[in-house]
Amino acid sequence: MASTAAYGTWPSPIDAALAASHDGRPEYVGTVGDEVWWTEPRPAEGGRRALVRRRADGTTTTVLPEPWDPRSRVVEYGGVPWAGAARPPGEGGPLAVFVNFADQRLYAYAPDGSEPPRPLTPASGTGGGLRWVDPHLHLDRGAHGEVWCVLEEFTGPAPTDVRRVIAAVPLDGSAADDRAAVRELSDDRHRFVTGPKLSHDGRRVAWIAWDHPRMPWEGTVVMMAEVTAEGTFTGVRPLVGASDESVVQVEWDQDGTLLFVSDISGWWELQRIRPDAAPGAVVPSSRLRPGRGEEFGGPLWKIGLSWFRPLDSGLVAVLHGLGGKRLGVLDPETGELVDAVGPWTEWTETLATQDTRVIGIAASPVGAAEVVELDTATGHTRVLGAHEDPVDPAYYPEPQVRVFTGRDGREVHAQVYPPRHPDRTGPEDERPPYVVWAHGGPTGRAPLVLDLEIAYFTSRGIGVAEVNYGGSTGYGRAYRERLAGQWGVVDVEDCAAVALALAEEGTADRARLAIRGGSAGGWTTAASLTGTDVYACGTISYPILDLEGWATGETHDFESRYLESLVGPYAEVPERYRERSPINRTDRLTAPFLLLQGLDDPICPPAQCERFLARIEGRGIPHAYLAFAGESHGFRRTDTLVRALEAELSLYAQVFGFERADVPVLDLGR
Repeated sequence: MASTAAYGTWPSPIDAALAASHDGRPEYVGTVGDEVWWTEPRPAEGGRRALVRRRADGTTTTVLPEPWDPRSRVVEYGGVPWAGAARPPGEGGPLAVFVNFADQRLYAYAPDGSEPPRPLTPASGTGGGLRWVDPHLHLDRGAHGEVWCVLEEFTGPAPTDVRRVIAAVPLDGSAADDRAAVRELSDDRHRFVTGPKLSHDGRRVAWIAWDHPRMPWEGTVVMMAEVTAEGTFTGVRPLVGASDESVVQVEWDQDGTLLFVSDISGWWELQRIRPDAAPGAVVPSSRLRPGRGEEFGGPLWKIGLSWFRPLDSGLVAVLHGLGGKRLGVLDPETGELVDAVGPWTEWTETLATQDTRVIGIAASPVGAAEVVELDTATGHTRVLGAHEDPVDPAYYPEPQVRVFTGRDGREVHAQVYPPRHPDRTGPEDERPPYVVWAHGGPTGRAPLVLDLEIAYFTSRGIGVAEVNYGGSTGYGRAYRERLAGQWGVVDVEDCAAVALALAEEGTADRARLAIRGGSAGGWTTAASLTGTDVYACGTISYPILDLEGWATGETHDFESRYLESLVGPYAEVPERYRERSPINRTDRLTAPFLLLQGLDDPICPPAQCERFLARIEGRGIPHAYLAFAGESHGFRRTDTLVRALEAELSLYAQVFGFERADVPVLDLGR
């Protein structure tokens, strides 16, 4: 029988070190011959990513030893950092190319050989240097083969002094010391481009492009070109897309048509077009299942994400759903869509195919992300890269998917995680404290999956509510456009609506509500603490605090004009930027807070935190500021993750009035 103990005081086997060791998830799955490769996080190895290889015999090995870190910094969020190809017997086994995080150079590596990775591209000291992402290997191009990918080239010291083109890098290494050996395949008419997708007959190529001030979930265009015998692009032209239409992925089908995901209907849906069609002449797509009221795509935060893959059989593997994503197999001739069987509630935006197999990465509320294979010939699924339950799943929370009512009767989607413990329960006359989690983006979403950071709190008797506030993805274009011009208003209101509803129904203690978030979620947290009286405290991580600063040169190129849609054009509404910024509302701040920041963050720089702290100096507000050297936008290292999580728990213990002897006491200075 469970014993009674005050909420927040429950013992838990999920400590901060355990949560940190399971932070992150596998990414960027691909096939190399019959093998499956992917990247995965290694918090204990300085936060690097590892490239992992699963051979046909079922053995799994790490391809690259420390300190190699396949991770791109293009648009700072990166994207697909590697590509691989099987080579004929006698030619040294598989060949991989990857972007190394430390120097952002492109390398080639034959893991079955004895030579270390060799650079394919030169180093550069100009601004952010030369960066590469979304590589595609073409062993039959050029004298020794080429890598086609996106090149991001800084032309000056400012974060916006940058150009991006599609480029071809020779595999013979001739470009390692000679920038001129890199062939530029596209011009730089567009500010942003994705990697080139070559048609099956090698005659055509397609890619996605967009320009400031639009973000890729607002408006993109599909570009197409003919490929000459010499491997150059000619006849470059737009094929589909517009300033108010978001196309997020393109793939060639076996019949020579182009499949793409567009939100022209108000939902990201699969469509088809002939390459010789007049611009915008989309093939009627009723067989591709539009009008379902669910998404077949998502926001293109990283270059090269995938929500569908055509199969050799003519079927199409798709990720789809309202909110979360399921894996299904679509028959485009009949419109029949059959979902994969299994416990997974969320498939992430990476898919690979090989013969009848579909490989992706999936998770559930009781299972961390793992690499999963579906055989479309049999319908059977199997796990290729499994997670391990580090503790008894009885300590994991049981989420409730809910829809709340916000201001003006609008729907607000959320996942509520009540406290859960196999041996403890709270007193009958006590309601638990709750922490509202505001996700980043803000054009993003909180997935319904196991997160040991959430379990860290719920297993101690602290509830968590993840709010997919207006502006979140997964619920159609109209839902995500609720935030247009309303950032700092709608997100704050929706989070408050969920928190107050939980208190009013008796689920949460009204006096013990907190809010936390990172990046855009850090903004929402700070805006909530300086704009409402809902919360007793908050944890603000690598946030935006000063809209004027962020709009006038304090962030990277990709998001440098994002605020024009979220807030409004700065030249037209400067007072809105000033009024909404938490840095200008510190006189309204009374709640204790914890501020966490990476000192190497180019997206939300520490200067904003420093100015914010200067504004509250001497006001007597309990707070702590933890800044971490070597950390960027989002934390990756074990010691950082442990320190941050324990500090957050100590904040709640002090503010909510319970004792925790298992974490250091956070010094809340005034």
